[in-house]
Amino acid sequence: MISFFKTFLYVFGTLFAVMNPIGAVPVFLSIVQQCKSREGIISLAKRTSVAVLITLTTFALVGEWIFKFFGSTIDAFAIAGGILLFRMAMEMLSGNLSTVKISHEEEEEAVTLSEIAIIPLAIPLISGLGSITAVMIPMAKNVDYSGKAAVILAIFVASFSVYLVLRSAEKVQQRLGRVGIRLITRMMGLILASMAVQLVINGVKGAFGL
Repeated sequence: MISFFKTFLYVFGTLFAVMNPIGAVPVFLSIVQQCKSREGIISLAKRTSVAVLITLTTFALVGEWIFKFFGSTIDAFAIAGGILLFRMAMEMLSGNLSTVKISHEEEEEAVTLSEIAIIPLAIPLISGLGSITAVMIPMAKNVDYSGKAAVILAIFVASFSVYLVLRSAEKVQQRLGRVGIRLITRMMGLILASMAVQLVINGVKGAFGL
């Protein structure tokens, strides 16, 4: 049971830092300007969180087969993923929304609200490469069903937290302001940087049998 909660807290903490839903609030609000009603914003937040849940759960479940198909080891993926997460962390520490997540072109591609919920909000703004890496590695490393269940639960709770933040995006921005959002983004970046470094260390240890 202790191992279950440790895995859950680690994956949820990493996911929340990587997805950084609070940092995504300004982007979300700029995209949903065409929503005329409160119900429309809530519906968009719900669709986005469901898309995040489906995306991350899918990659968590098929991650091991992806490793086998490309002949990659978990340790190699951990090193590469740690480097990617560290790059994102450095951009977050500067108070910016990571370009690894979303580009200006991707932000303008979606036409309808249904499409916006999936691209660019769910993918790649929230559940981008960093989030996918954050679920694939612990899912592959936990061989017992308890550990895998903890990862899936962490994905569900993190996705639900995305819904709660986005549906209250206007209140979040009003209370925190842009300065507050940038401050939280930097704090998340610091947490993510430490996790990324530890991921690389664990990958190197596993690869060289240290």
